[in-house]
Amino acid sequence: MPGKAIVIGSGIAGIAGAIRLACKGFEVDVFEANAYPGGKLTVLQLGDYRFDAGPSLFTMPHLVDELFRLAGKDPVDYFQYEKCQTACHYFFEDGTFLPFSTTKAALFRQVEETLNVDSIPLQKHFRRSALIYEATHKAFMERSLHKLSSYFSGAILKCVAHIPWLNIFTTMHKANDKALNHPKLVQIFDRYATYNGSDPYQAPGILNIIPHLEHETGTFFPVEGMHSITTSLVRLAEDLGVNFHLNCKVEEILTNNQKVTGIRTGKEMISAEVVLCNSDIKPAYKNLLPGEIPPRKTMEQEPSSSAMIFYWGVRRKFPQLDLHNIFFSDNYQEEFRKMFEDRSVTSDPTVYVHISSKYVKRDAPDYAENWFVMVNVPCNTGQDWSALRTQVRRDVITKLNRMLRTDLESLIEEEDYLDPVRIEQRTSSFAGALYGASSNDRMAAFFRHPNFSKIKGLYFAGGSVHPGGGIPLCLLSAKIASELVPSA
Repeated sequence: MPGKAIVIGSGIAGIAGAIRLACKGFEVDVFEANAYPGGKLTVLQLGDYRFDAGPSLFTMPHLVDELFRLAGKDPVDYFQYEKCQTACHYFFEDGTFLPFSTTKAALFRQVEETLNVDSIPLQKHFRRSALIYEATHKAFMERSLHKLSSYFSGAILKCVAHIPWLNIFTTMHKANDKALNHPKLVQIFDRYATYNGSDPYQAPGILNIIPHLEHETGTFFPVEGMHSITTSLVRLAEDLGVNFHLNCKVEEILTNNQKVTGIRTGKEMISAEVVLCNSDIKPAYKNLLPGEIPPRKTMEQEPSSSAMIFYWGVRRKFPQLDLHNIFFSDNYQEEFRKMFEDRSVTSDPTVYVHISSKYVKRDAPDYAENWFVMVNVPCNTGQDWSALRTQVRRDVITKLNRMLRTDLESLIEEEDYLDPVRIEQRTSSFAGALYGASSNDRMAAFFRHPNFSKIKGLYFAGGSVHPGGGIPLCLLSAKIASELVPSA
C-alpha cells in the first residue's frame, strides 16, 4: 500500500507539492477551503472580460516544465507559453517613455537613446546581478537554509567566497544609486524590491539578483493566460491520481508524540503519514497547530507589502500600452517610507497596469482591453480600506488621465477590486501581505520558517516560508519540502 500524504491548501506550492509527492509514490489528497484551486493564481470573470486575478509576471518557466517532466509527461501537452519581447513599458511624469526590451543589446540602445547616457554602467549592473545569482541560487534558493548539512556544501563555499560582491551590507537603493548613471534607471531597479514586497531603501542589495531573473531567463506569458499555470498543474496532478477536495477547510493538523497523524476537517478526521501545509505560516500555527509554540523570530517578522488592485473592463484600445506597464510617480521614496513606516498610502502612487488581452484575445471584446491596475500598499493594520480604496481609485484615474491624456472613468464598463482585507479573506494571507514576510532585514531569509517541522511528517511550502514569495520561489519551496520527505 502506498503511503498517505495530505496537502493543506492548493496555492501554486501546494499543487506542485502534491505532484512531487505523487511522483514519490504517495497517495495524495489536497484539501482547499475555497471553491477553486490556485490561491492567488486564480481567475475573475466580469461580463465579457476575463482577468488573471493574481500574479501577472512569469519568470523561470523551467520550474513549471520540470514538474511535467518529473511525471514523465511532455509539458507542451499541458501548458504553453511565449517569451515577451518587452519586459515592461515605463512611463514617467515628465513624458519620458522607456520600453525595457528583453534583448539586452536592444535595451542598452534604448537606454542610450532615451536617457542620453552611456549604457556601460547598466551592463556592469546586469553582470553584478548575474554574479549574485550564480553565487547564491543553489545555496539560498534551492536547498533548506535550516539544515546543518547545507552549510557544508560547495554551494555555500561558493557563496562565502563571493561575499564582497553580493551587496549584503548595503541597501538595494544604495547599490543601485552607486552603480547606475541616471535617476530613472535607479527608480526602475529599485522597483524590483516590490517583487517580494520589500522596501528598496531598507532591503539588502543582494536582492539585485531579481533583475537577472527577468532579463536573463526572460519574461514569459502563458498562451491561455496566467491562470493556465494553475489549471495545467491541477490537470497533471489529477492525471497522477491526486484528489482535490474543494470547499473543504482543514480545522486542525493532528499530531501525537511529536509525529503527524493526519488532519481534522469540519466533517471528519483523516489519517496520513505526511502533511504538507501550504497555508500562510502565521495562521497555520494559530489555527491548525494550536498546541504548538510557534518560532518567535518567524512570527515577529515584518509582513511584506500588500496591494490595491482594480479590475477594469475598458472599452477602448490603447496602442501605446503593452502587456506590462509602469507609471512612475516622482515621489517614489516617499511611497515606500509611507508604506513601511507610516503604514499609509501615498496620494501620488506608482501604478502598474497589466493588460493580458494584448496576448489572450478572448480576455476582452475586440474593441476593449482588460486592465489589471495595481498599487503597492501596506498590509492591513486596521486602516479604513473603504476610504483608502476611494482615495486610491481617484488618484490612479487622475494620474492615468494625465499621463495617457484620456478620460478613463468614462471608459470603465466592468469593475471589481482586491485590497488587503479581501486578500486575507480569500487566501488566508496574514494581514493581506502578498509575500509573507518582507526582506527588509539582511537576516530575513534565515528567519523565514523552514520547509520542515520538529513534528515528524509535517512539512511547509509556500510564499510565507523558505525561500519566499512569487511563483518561482513557491515552486522551489515545494521542491525543497518534497525532497525532505522520504519516499513512500
